Amino acid sequence: MITEESIRKLVDDWYRALDRHDEFDAVKHMVVDDGLEMRFPETTARGHAGFGEWYRAVTHRFFDETHTVTAVTTDIDGDEATVRVQVNWQATVWNAPHPQSAWLGFDADQTWVVVAGRQGPRIKTYIVNDLVPMSGSAAL
Repeated sequence: MITEESIRKLVDDWYRALDRHDEFDAVKHMVVDDGLEMRFPETTARGHAGFGEWYRAVTHRFFDETHTVTAVTTDIDGDEATVRVQVNWQATVWNAPHPQSAWLGFDADQTWVVVAGRQGPRIKTYIVNDLVPMSGSAAL
């Protein structure tokens, strides 16, 4: 069964894993495989294969990541929920051949659809609706 508490735990676990750059096998259990769609500004990923490609790309590009969740609102309907997530994302990136890394800071508005799973809710749809740069942020 999906609850607000289980959704909040999923959100918190998700961003902790991203910040730590956990191994893909430790993260993929948070998303469904069949029917997974993840829409990011740079690409749309589908299923574990697409998610894995995106995850490997971002964990090799960004470092010193911190995600700070600022709001989570849920609309639960049985075994499915629509979740709005507001998160501040800050990271560092090095774009060769620049002599120094660059700081990135963005406020993201996201919509997730989560479904019940055996071990708690899992992400089925993940959409980045908007990504607003913070003052002083380098461009993505």
